[in-house]
Amino acid sequence: MDTMTTFPENLPPELVERLVTSGGGELARKMNIEFLELSAEHSVASMPVEGNTQVIGLLHGGAHVVLGESLGSVSSAIHAGAGRYAVGIEINATHSRSVTSGIVTATCTALVLGRTLATHEIVVRDEDGRRLSTIRMTNMLRDQ
Repeated sequence: MDTMTTFPENLPPELVERLVTSGGGELARKMNIEFLELSAEHSVASMPVEGNTQVIGLLHGGAHVVLGESLGSVSSAIHAGAGRYAVGIEINATHSRSVTSGIVTATCTALVLGRTLATHEIVVRDEDGRRLSTIRMTNMLRDQ
């Protein structure tokens, strides 16, 4: 996890420790996802296109989803709070534009932050601000 990542003040210390030591998870590290802002309500992350493309050179549709799910999962875990965790139970994505180079940025916005469920919309954009995909994710919040 990059030192530029900002954490909300009320984030449980064990979650900060887990995020910092894991870098957001092995897959997020492999895909070079960088978490820039993190909160339950609004989070931002970026990822290079290079290294995450499919056979004809476009950013892989699954890479969009990994970026979105990584951000939605962390945002849900923040909402869940200390002694709880988030488990993804549903995700869908609509890809509306392709990209072959540069950096993509995902912005995660909470739609519902409940006691047992958290739903987020994640929009992935290219460097020119064009919407590439829209991802919606629901996490179940569980006690440890």
